[in-house]
Amino acid sequence: MKKRTIGFFGLCLLFCLHGLFAQNEKKVYTTRKVNPHPPVIDGFLNDDVWERVEWQGDFTQQRPYDGDAPSQQTAFKILYDDANLYVFIRAYDTEPDKIARIMSRRDYFSGDMVEINIDSDFDQQTAFSFTAMASGVKGEEAVSEDGQKWDSSWNPVWYLATSKDDEGWNAEMKIPFSQLRFGNKEEHVWGLQVMRHLFRKEERSHWQYIPQDAPGFVHLFGELHGIRDIKPRHQVELVPYTVAKTQRFQKEVGNPFADGSLSSFSGGLDGKIGITNDLTLDLTVNPDFGQVEADPSVVNLTAFETYFTEQRPFFVEGKNIFDFRATDVIVINRFNSDNLFYSRRIGRSPQHEPDIEDDAYMDMPEATTILGAFKLSGKTKDGLSIGILESVTAKENAEIDYLGQRRQESVEPLTNYIVGRLQKDFDKGSTILGGMVTAVNRNITNPNMNVLHRAAYTGGFDFSHKWKDRTYYIGVKGMFSHVRGDKEAILETQTSSARYFQRPDADHVSVDSNRTSLSGYGGTVKFGRRGNGRIVFESSFTLRSPGFEINDAGYMRYADIINHGTWMGYYIRDPFSIFRCVYTNVNYWVHWNFAGERLSQHQNINFAMQFKNYWWLNGSFTHNGQTLSPDMLRGGPSFILPGNWSGSLNIDSDRRKRFYFNFGGYYRKGEDASSTYQSYWCGATIRPTDALTFSMYPSYDIEKNVLQYITTEELDEDARYIFSRIDQKTVSVTLRLNYSITPDLSIQYYGQPFVSAGKYANMKRITDPQAAAYQDRYHTFTGQEIAFDADENAYNLDENNDRAVDYSIDNPDFNFRQFRSNLVVRWEYSPGSTLYFVWSQSRTSDVADGRFAYGHDMRDLFRVHPHNVVLLKFNHWFSL
Repeated sequence: MKKRTIGFFGLCLLFCLHGLFAQNEKKVYTTRKVNPHPPVIDGFLNDDVWERVEWQGDFTQQRPYDGDAPSQQTAFKILYDDANLYVFIRAYDTEPDKIARIMSRRDYFSGDMVEINIDSDFDQQTAFSFTAMASGVKGEEAVSEDGQKWDSSWNPVWYLATSKDDEGWNAEMKIPFSQLRFGNKEEHVWGLQVMRHLFRKEERSHWQYIPQDAPGFVHLFGELHGIRDIKPRHQVELVPYTVAKTQRFQKEVGNPFADGSLSSFSGGLDGKIGITNDLTLDLTVNPDFGQVEADPSVVNLTAFETYFTEQRPFFVEGKNIFDFRATDVIVINRFNSDNLFYSRRIGRSPQHEPDIEDDAYMDMPEATTILGAFKLSGKTKDGLSIGILESVTAKENAEIDYLGQRRQESVEPLTNYIVGRLQKDFDKGSTILGGMVTAVNRNITNPNMNVLHRAAYTGGFDFSHKWKDRTYYIGVKGMFSHVRGDKEAILETQTSSARYFQRPDADHVSVDSNRTSLSGYGGTVKFGRRGNGRIVFESSFTLRSPGFEINDAGYMRYADIINHGTWMGYYIRDPFSIFRCVYTNVNYWVHWNFAGERLSQHQNINFAMQFKNYWWLNGSFTHNGQTLSPDMLRGGPSFILPGNWSGSLNIDSDRRKRFYFNFGGYYRKGEDASSTYQSYWCGATIRPTDALTFSMYPSYDIEKNVLQYITTEELDEDARYIFSRIDQKTVSVTLRLNYSITPDLSIQYYGQPFVSAGKYANMKRITDPQAAAYQDRYHTFTGQEIAFDADENAYNLDENNDRAVDYSIDNPDFNFRQFRSNLVVRWEYSPGSTLYFVWSQSRTSDVADGRFAYGHDMRDLFRVHPHNVVLLKFNHWFSL
């Protein structure tokens, strides 16, 4: 009896282990070729040709119950011919009336959906993802880095039809091979994954089961077999376009450049050409980005440039291959946006603004013309990823009218940008070695622009290795920079906000006004655990030398810095108690400069949880220790800032509902009563029909800071660093309306009224920036030392009380108001061919008031004469 019991439990254990391994083994789907009568893409299984292949299903739930059977079954079939892959997915549903068929614009992933992912290179690192929403809306993404990056800007031409019946819904797809990349082989094996998202239960299920805690994605795909005797198609796609544009704005009396209207007609060309089986050339000539949404309004009182995300289609699509983050680490740090390539540099606003006479008028270009650009990208069968971007921007001139006499002055030189990126996979992506270089060369003809670099070069290498089923990883990155130019340019670089070599207390750096070049370096080392368990972590060390400079082709705020950080997260992915999932992580990081001085130290904890009613709660708590700030005095000595405590909390309601909302807040309090910052936000989205969505998201920020930089003055050859208390209030409201009449015809509206007011008081000068007590680091001007001149709207300062003005400071109070909006009607009248109608409006005003009165500010803003732009853009896709 005992032996039978042991044998029985042994058999059960063996059965369980077999089930576990069977669940994770590679699945295989074998397709067949159809010629000459492929299926008609109509969303119905009414073509006999589909009988040539078998159904395959047996999906496994991934979320919320990892590894369980799905609540609804899914099955699919795949066929192919010489030119296309055909996919039919049957999404069974026992409650078909509850299928969410949300109509939206392309790449807006909502409602019930199915998805097929194809690793046609079979490199186990990259894939092409095609998503079918039940409404018939299409979505697609380029997947890279083993599923770590999903790029929805990729827009291939493919075909989709969906239908609904009493048993669920269907998706039928035709994917041209010209939109995929694969080698020249007699027989192909491709990676394959099919997924389904059940909207009403927020449930995701996979054909090839991949656990939530898997340390990767693409390398775990199943396999597609049976594709034989197909040839890679050399893709040739041309999209010529024309744009008719008219502008209406306020007429200025006497200004010959502002007569109230301006009209233009232009054209250009976008193209995509398959150079080889593996490499594709994307090109654009005289591009127009008039349909792109406007950047959000900001008031920037820091020493650093505002970072804006890229929205222009040519630069967005395929951007992952050119991504080389200067410090690619998880832990919170100062470097989140820094990258060797920041595409907003191409076509930027002109960098020089001429000084003109009082009675003169100037016509200044808003942006630099992009004469042309191309991107060569692809991945060879040996695992070598290649990316090359080349762009030339025009020499731009401002036209100046002085008493009827016209002249032109160069405001941006003819500039060439080159970006090159290589990455080589080893062992199916377990080891990756890569490199990147950028080059910017300017033809400067105007001596007033000698502050710009004539040449700027950056480069770097990155190495990563994963082991133990890709659970653990190590990453190494090294970078260099070299800029050249006239003395004025390199002096400007040395004294810029990224480094401030002129700081009187910085013994490890100094300004050399005779330099004509500057070089620097940077690097990162990191080690971490990515998955296969609830605990993940990363520890990293990064540095940038004082001379490191990448802002010609890239984006960077800080040089002369060394950073160490450690991040650890804990994930409960399966539902329990009242929760669907719970995530939390803790962080620690510290900064030093190259002199070995500790600049700051920080601790942070974050958490996020979703409840079984589909609501989310997330928040954070942070302590920033005392900071030695090298930039607060804008080139003066380093200043000791008190530490601060902060926390945030945000609540999101169930986004499956036709009405959902969120609200939250953030509060930061500086030690020594130095500052407070409050931010509150809320928002609501309503979807009265499956085709119409409206959202409104207001925010309200309140900042009070004892020390806000104003200016630096000279008195008796001594610098005076002038600061003041600031009370700033900002209100922003983001409005969006989306009306999708069909999957190919949509109307989108974006609008943002923005008001910010800053009131300054208790003006001060810095006296001892590193005194032990915070209040001893500055002197507040008394009534005998400072007086306001209402006629000049300025403050006069008399530091020695001799009744003579030592220097004057313009009133820094401000009220900045701005409204930006875009209305875009988009009609994809045939695959790849689009007609746009765009109306954009902007209004801007500012006064030196400082009093915050939202109603008054809004009334004044909408009394401002608007700048209206209306354009009609037509393009047509040709496949040769």
